Parts: sequence; C-alpha cells; structure tokens
Amino acid sequence: MKLAIIGVTGMVGQEMLRVLEEFKLPITELIPVASEKSVGKTIKFKGNDYKIVGLQTAVDEKPNIAIFSAGGATSLEWAPRFTQAGVTVIDNSSAWRMDKTKKLIVPEINAHILTKKDKIIANPNCSTIQMVMVLSPLHQLYKIKRVVVSTYQSISGTGVKAIKQLEQELKGEPADMVYPYPIHENCLPHCDTFLDNGYTKEEMKLTNETKKILDESINVTATAVRVPVSGGHSESVNIEFEKTPNVSKIREILHKTDGVILKDNPDTNTYPMPIYAKGKNEVFVGRIRKDESQQNSINLWIVADNIRKGAATNAVQIAQYVINNDLI
Repeated sequence: MKLAIIGVTGMVGQEMLRVLEEFKLPITELIPVASEKSVGKTIKFKGNDYKIVGLQTAVDEKPNIAIFSAGGATSLEWAPRFTQAGVTVIDNSSAWRMDKTKKLIVPEINAHILTKKDKIIANPNCSTIQMVMVLSPLHQLYKIKRVVVSTYQSISGTGVKAIKQLEQELKGEPADMVYPYPIHENCLPHCDTFLDNGYTKEEMKLTNETKKILDESINVTATAVRVPVSGGHSESVNIEFEKTPNVSKIREILHKTDGVILKDNPDTNTYPMPIYAKGKNEVFVGRIRKDESQQNSINLWIVADNIRKGAATNAVQIAQYVINNDLI
C-alpha cells in the first residue's frame, strides 16, 4: 500500500502524518511530496526517514492513494495526472468540491456512495465538515428547512503566515500582514475573498457544500468571522425544521452519533470550546436550546479542530474507507 501526501511540509500535510500514524493505516511505503525548494529534504514517519520528492516523481512511482493538500491550482493540474496513472486522489482543496462528477465526502455521513470509479474524491471545507456532522442526524430526524450559521474561525485556517502575524502582534513587533487589519484583539468578518453577492467564498462554501452533502432543499445562510484563536473553529448555528424538534431527543441522538461528542450542561458550565477540541478528531456540540423566537427551531454551538477533522483527519478517514472497502 503506497500512499503519497502532496503538500507534506504544510500545516495540514504535517497533521496528516500524525493522523496516519494514529489510525494505523496499512501503509508499506510513504511518498512525501512538496514544492521544489523542499525536494531532497527528509521527513520522519513511523520512525523512518523518507526523502521528499517532486510531483512528477510521485506520479511515476504510482502510489495507490494520493492525498492532496497543496492548493487548488496544484490539484487542478496534477490530480488528473495521478488518476491517469491509476491513483485514487483525495483532494483537500476547493478545486473539485462543486464538480458534479466528483463526490464530496464526510465518511460518517456519505462514504457509502463511493465506488471504484471515483478516482478523485473531494474533502469538504473545514467549517462545512463540522457543521454537517451535527446537521446530518438531525436532518434525518426532523428534516431541516433552513440554517443560519455564524462562524468564529481560527487563524490556522489561513495558514502559518497568519499564526506568525498574531505572534508578532502579541510581541508588539511590526507584523507581516496576511490580513488587511490586525488580528490581535480583533475580529474580522472576512474569511476568504468577497464575491459579487456580498458574501465571501467561505460563506458560500458553507451554503453550497451543505446542500451537496446533505440535501439540495436545505437553505443555508452564513457569516464567517476570523478570530484571534490559534486552533479550532466555532460555529453558532440556528436550525429550522419541518417537524417540531425535541431538545432532549436531539441531545440523545447527538450523544449516540459517531464522531460527535456532546458537551452540554449549563449547570456546570459545560460547553464546547476550541481549547477542548485542539488535537482531537471529534466534533463537539453543546448550548442546545429551543429558539424562543421561531417555530420548530433550535440554537446550538459546534466546535472542532479545523486542521484535524476539518482537514487531515477527514481525508485520512476517506483513505481508510477506500482501503477497507477495496475501492482502489
């Protein structure tokens, strides 16, 4: 079982190595891939040293699976080249997510739709993954009509340069600005670029990807905010159902949902926070309560490690499913 990681030196690529070790996938050979400036350097995996190679070398080695985390442009150019060599590609960028010929997968929800013919599999956006993990069982129970979500997204979603900006600001040093404004002691209602409709790309990803994964009939509107947190995305979610929801039943269902951890006890100040989610693979949910202003509606709060379940873990889980179900 040969597995390539494209973008292995990045934040998500490095996390993928850690998750792969934890999941104990039956990998006999790792092919680490990065940009030309990193070719020839070595990385460690399961106690062994592996030399970083370029993209064409990786294609020539014909891995069984290639996990991409190197940006949309790289995925668009190179994913087809890998598939032509018979490789199954799992892509973490936005390049293929809304392609009607590609499946958008959160393994706990819809991995069962994958077949051997699916050679490029799309990994959803980090903020989408954690939200649909909670929405999915509730949609099955009460049928969701509308979702209003506000996100509070970690700077790690922007990458290493954003973390460096915050660190420099905390030290009072001149910062290399990734964002148009300081992020220390600030919140930016600006994740990704603005579109003609006034929404950002991140906000529309929450809308479009949720529809593709769960149900085209679900209406989603989003506001995405960048906050000075180094790891973990949080979401305030208002959900309107067709049927009358029962909060106790919702807690019971979410408590039993694979990959979801219920933290919901106001009496003991128990609720999800990024500091609890950091380094964990699960999605945390709490603050579940009836919406007193609207019929058939509830509010809840969702938190997850955006580099883990929002990216690396979900991709590795797809690889695990593909391997276990002989879909290569």
